[in-house]
Formats: sequence, structure tokens, C-alpha cells
Amino acid sequence: MKHHFVLDPDVTFLNHGSFGACPRSVLAEQQRLRERLEAEPVRFFNREYEPLLDAARHTLGRFVGCDGDDLAFVTNATTAVNAVLRSLEFSPGDELLITSHGYNACNNVVRFVAARTGAVVVVAQVPFPVTSAEEIVEAITRAVTPRTKLAVIDHITSPTAVVFPIAHIVSALEARGVRVLVDGAHAPGQEPLALAALGASYFTGNLHKWTCAPKGAAFLHARRDRQAGLHPATISHGANAQRADRSRFRVEFDWQGTHDPTPFLTVPFALDAVAQLVPGGWDEVRARSRALVRQMRDVVLRAVGGQPAVPDALLGMMATIALPNAMTGQGALPGMGALDPLQDALWHRHQIEVPLFSFEGRRCLRLSAHLHSTLADAEKLAAVLPALL
Repeated sequence: MKHHFVLDPDVTFLNHGSFGACPRSVLAEQQRLRERLEAEPVRFFNREYEPLLDAARHTLGRFVGCDGDDLAFVTNATTAVNAVLRSLEFSPGDELLITSHGYNACNNVVRFVAARTGAVVVVAQVPFPVTSAEEIVEAITRAVTPRTKLAVIDHITSPTAVVFPIAHIVSALEARGVRVLVDGAHAPGQEPLALAALGASYFTGNLHKWTCAPKGAAFLHARRDRQAGLHPATISHGANAQRADRSRFRVEFDWQGTHDPTPFLTVPFALDAVAQLVPGGWDEVRARSRALVRQMRDVVLRAVGGQPAVPDALLGMMATIALPNAMTGQGALPGMGALDPLQDALWHRHQIEVPLFSFEGRRCLRLSAHLHSTLADAEKLAAVLPALL
């Protein structure tokens, strides 16, 4: 499968989860759209763009299980989290719930809004290693109080690669009057989605990761009864547009100033292109990648010692390994903007790309598997990792 992607053949790439990887055919389609745009920009933006965007949204809607009119394209999931959090009103003492496994960028949005409004950030402490879906649900629901107004909950956690039992969490919280914003950055492609049935107030997902669309493609889904008063992170012409043919949600989110819209418009092609790489389509993409990441995890664990941190039932196409205590090194590991020295060593000495980071004081390594991945990639890592540790 590797030849379908433009990944450097000299690099052992075990980090699809951070930024994805785009197939050659998808990049070619994006370039075709860019050339169409540049051939006559006024015609493209004023006459062609809206119908093309509508078609892309409705194709995406079928893939994620909802009405396309309840979707808005955004550049990334963090942008969607900003749009939701900064559209809602909170009062001093209101509680905003996040989890200890949450994505740092999105947690920062919650803290920023709380600091401006006087709201309180509450962190649900979800164990790691995790043993069951039930303990995740229990940890989150235990943190809810009558003052909880919004919960930002990952579908698949970024640092720990846990697939949260999101349907149970959403049902429990929404039934108690808590709006749930699902940070599903890693979900599209990894998990089959049925957003209309899920019932979360808001759901955002990246499309540049596991669906292999170009960078800059993501979406926000807003339940129909939650769309009023919801504004994009960039306020533009739609704020006072006098259109009766579209909802305010549509008008505001569909135009946020001039930008390159080709990542959005390439999404239908990407969904189809990746599905066609294997006979069984997206079901096979997921099944192959899930089986492979478990094999990869086990290969690395045999080399360094230790046990799986997450049960197989809670894994998607990523797996995080908590390295044994004897190998954690001294002190805190570098955070965002600085790489773990072991990650740098793997890259510079062996051209292996795999993320390492500190989570709750433990040094962790996260593996990713997609169609371009092979067990040999993990075997190469396992062969060199013990000596470097």
C-alpha cells in the first residue's frame, strides 16, 4: 500500500495519528480543484463554490450519519471547539467539564473561556491504564454536578489512544441537561459514525487524519436545536446576510472570508479513494488497521516489557504504550514545542517517526496503523528501542 502515499520511503512512519498522510490521488484531485479556482477565481467563488460545498457536505453527511445541512466545514477540530465555546454564554460558578485524557489545545480553549466568564473548569480523572468502558463512564458522570453546563469529551483520546464509550457518555450527560461537545478529532475513519443517532449537542472531527483528506479539512456537527446562536470562530459576511434560502448556521459557517477551500471540496474524493484501496472498503480499512496496531503494540511490548495499557475492545487504529518505570528517565519530559530526546534519537539515528510524551508522569509511546503501515515498521522500532532506552 505504501506506493499509494507520498510518504518518504526512507522513513519508518509510525505516526499517522498526528497529521495523517494523504494519498497521491487525493493530492492530485486537490491540485485539479486549485487550478479550476485559479483559472477564474470570481467565477469559482461567486458561481461554483456554494454548489460544490453543498455536494461535499452531503457526501460527508452520509459518511458520518447525519443530514448534511447540520454540518459545517472548518479547518480543524480545534477551530470548531473555539466556535462552540466562544458562542455559548456562561456565568460565574458554571462548571465546564473536561477529562484528564483531553487534548491540550481544546482544554486550553475551555480554560480561556472560563477565565473570561468566571466559569469553573472541572477535570474528570479517568484512570490510565484503563481497564474497562464502565470505569470511564463512571469517572466522567461522577464529576457532573447541577452546575455543569458543558462537557468537552474526547471520542478517541489523543495521548492515550482510548476509544471512549461515547454513546453511553453522551446519553448520560445530555439526559442530565449537560450539553456535550464531542472532540472527535480522531474518530472519522477510525470509527463508524452515526451522529444523528448519537444525539450530542456538538461533534467535531478532523478529516485530514484517518480519512486522508488534505490538511485543513474538518467539520462541526451541531444538533438542529443547538444551531441558533452558534457562530464560527471568524465572523464574516454571514453575520448580517439577508438570505431566506439558508439557515443562519449555514450562511455564517459556509463563508468565513477568502481562503483555499479545496481541502473541503476534496473530501468526497478522499473518502472514495481510500475505500477503493481495499476490496471491503472502509470496513476493511478499519479492520486491517485495528488488527495491525495490536500486533505492532505486542511486538514493541515484547521488546521493552510491560503490559497493554488499554484493553483491545477500547482500541481503534492507535495504541499507546506506557514504557516501564525503569525506563522513564529523570524529571519531566518536554511538552508541546519540544520533542522527547528519545523521539529525536529515533529519528536522527534510525529515521523512525513515532511520538513520545509524558502522560501523568509516565513516559509513553503511541503507535498508529493505516493502510501504508506494516508490521515490519514496528519490528524495526522494537529492534532499536531497548538499547536507546
